[in-house]
Amino acid sequence: MENEQNEVQKNPIQVSERIFSTIECLAQNGAMGLQELSTTLGLNKSTVHRILNSLICMDYVRQDTESSKYSLSFKICSLSNQILEKNSMIDIARPYIKALSAHSGETVHLVQIDGTNATYIDKVEASLNSVRMISMVGKSIPLYCSGVGKAMLADMPDEKIESIWKRSSIRQLTEYTVTRYVDFMILINEVRQNGYAMDNEENELGVRCIAVSLKGYNGKSTYAISISAPKDRMSDERILVLKEMILKTKQQIEREIGI
Repeated sequence: MENEQNEVQKNPIQVSERIFSTIECLAQNGAMGLQELSTTLGLNKSTVHRILNSLICMDYVRQDTESSKYSLSFKICSLSNQILEKNSMIDIARPYIKALSAHSGETVHLVQIDGTNATYIDKVEASLNSVRMISMVGKSIPLYCSGVGKAMLADMPDEKIESIWKRSSIRQLTEYTVTRYVDFMILINEVRQNGYAMDNEENELGVRCIAVSLKGYNGKSTYAISISAPKDRMSDERILVLKEMILKTKQQIEREIGI
């Protein structure tokens, strides 16, 4: 203990570097024995052993009683989750979806995937017109009949899409709702080709939406944004204009996240 305290006083930066190098080594390689860690880190076993004991005391590392190998605990994951919570997608996306709503003059939604549904987690209401969307934060909509749902599904493998489809309660919500899987996959392939998805009154009569997926910190498309408006303001010609706006917003948000 005295030697360890002297080492800290002598070169605290070196000690911190060795601690984090040990953590990074375990993160990259998984469970490792003392000799293996010592060789990989280029440190003598007694130094590595002291570091590991300190990390065990702080619950960052655990040792398997049978193999004697060391591995990281889930406390590291807890720290990363706390960081992400303080920098959530809502906080990051908010200024961009506000700008998108102001630029387009329409309502913009941010959703997160939740099983077979998409849940609204933020919404910026259009300020230039009196027509209000029935959507609200916390409400869920099915993936199969929404623009945001199709945008996120299109980034998944076909097997995953089929699995979600089979678990969904497929209902004819409007006369435009697609209820046959073969027809649905035609729409998914159009999304993959175009880079954006459409809701052509499939969930709510009189409302059209254009949507794009958003990748989260894990690199998976677990979020999406959409522009929604009454169909008389969402002609095919205007969709082409809104497409450029929403694709630019997607690029900005994902760049902010570091994707």
